[in-house]
Amino acid sequence: MRSLIPLFLLALPFLEIAGFILVGNEIGVLATLGLIILAVFVGVFLLRLQGFGLIQKIREETAAGRSPKRELVHGVMLFFAALLLIIPGFITDIIGLLLFIPAVRDLGWRCISDRVVVVNSGSRRPTGTRQTRIKENVIDLNPEDYTSKPDPESPWKADK
Repeated sequence: MRSLIPLFLLALPFLEIAGFILVGNEIGVLATLGLIILAVFVGVFLLRLQGFGLIQKIREETAAGRSPKRELVHGVMLFFAALLLIIPGFITDIIGLLLFIPAVRDLGWRCISDRVVVVNSGSRRPTGTRQTRIKENVIDLNPEDYTSKPDPESPWKADK
C-alpha cells in the first residue's frame, strides 16, 4: 500500500489534466473554471463551519479530563480536506469532499488510532538525566558574588 502512494502522487497531475479535459469537453471551459473556483469557496466555507465545532469538541474533551486524540486527528483531516479542495482539480476535490464526511473521517481514525499519541506538554516535568543535566548547568550566586558597578579591568568598557 505504501508503494502505491508515491505512484499515485506522481500520476495525480496527469489525472487532473485528463479530468479537466473530460469535464471541459462536456460542460465547457467557463463552467469548468467556475467549478474550480466554487470548490475553493466551498473548501474555505466547510473548514470554517466544521472547524469551529471541532474546536469546541476539543475544549469539551480537555475539560472533561479526556485526551482529545480523535478530535485532533479529525482536525488534521479537515485541514487536508480544505487544502485538497483549494488545490485545482476534480480528483483532489472528490477526495477533499469525502474527508469532510464524518463517517469517512471515523474510518480513517480507526485505521490510525493505535498509532496516535498526544502529549500534554504543560503537565510534563523533566525527569531522569535531562533534569540532572539542567541542575548541573545552573550556577547559584550570592549577592556578594556579583556587583552592578562597572569593572575597571574589563576590556569591554567604553572609552571616554
